[in-house]
Amino acid sequence: MRECLSSSSNDAKHAIATVSILLLLLGSIRHARAQQETDDEMEFSYRRGDDDGPERWGQIRRDWATCSYGRRQSPIHLSSAGDYSHRRRIPGRIVRSYRPAAAALVNRGHDIMVRFEGEAGGVVVDGVAYRLRQMHWHSPSEHAVDGRRYDLELHMLHQSETNGRYAVVAQLFEVGRHHRDATLDTLEPYIRRVAKKRKGHEVEIEDEVDPRWPVGGSGVYYRYKGSFTTPPCTEGITWAVARNVRRVSREQVELLREAVHDGARRNARPLQEANGRAVGVYYCWPNS
Repeated sequence: MRECLSSSSNDAKHAIATVSILLLLLGSIRHARAQQETDDEMEFSYRRGDDDGPERWGQIRRDWATCSYGRRQSPIHLSSAGDYSHRRRIPGRIVRSYRPAAAALVNRGHDIMVRFEGEAGGVVVDGVAYRLRQMHWHSPSEHAVDGRRYDLELHMLHQSETNGRYAVVAQLFEVGRHHRDATLDTLEPYIRRVAKKRKGHEVEIEDEVDPRWPVGGSGVYYRYKGSFTTPPCTEGITWAVARNVRRVSREQVELLREAVHDGARRNARPLQEANGRAVGVYYCWPNS
């Protein structure tokens, strides 16, 4: 199977042109802060059994109740079995259009985040354009495929400035001998600079960050409707989890965890019930 949808070349060119126009329109709208997580990450932890652990997130604050009572929560278990393609006979489409942009690196207490300050492009899913806001990492992976959680998962958070909705493109990684992730290689000096600093400490990244690198070669995605994986666990989020798995070094995974100051060895939410949600297989057109 080819990685990206092999429709006619005219269709592909038209879709990519559409993405560019939509993203230019989005860029003219006032930049809004992406409220994907609580402002105070010290209010919760990933340590199971603790009073502020993931099983009790929905009881810590009233506006986090969805974490406990929501029916469309993330992450979930995914399957590589071909029955997904039978459920969705007409595959959906994702069109990527990323570009290098200025960014800052932030220690958020539970994870390391790259916040894009410039126009980094985005994606179009089901005809809705989403602008890339930030990306961050979880270890081990939050989603599981065929019962396996991988060593690392990257979340690329996008927001539509026309309706305010969010889409997350996720990439799974496994530790491989003599393999290093190029994006993390570039960011390593900055990660070390914010390591063990107070929550919210950030540094400007001297060179532009290229969001095309982390998802290079990813052309088939599991797609479903879910939630943010941290409080307030807002639902209605479009998820696209890359089917292929990329490689990362063990040292890079350890660096991401050791840099934060929450004292936990993992920052992955437990798997949530699918509750009958369908998972589709989506194909992409390559980056313009």
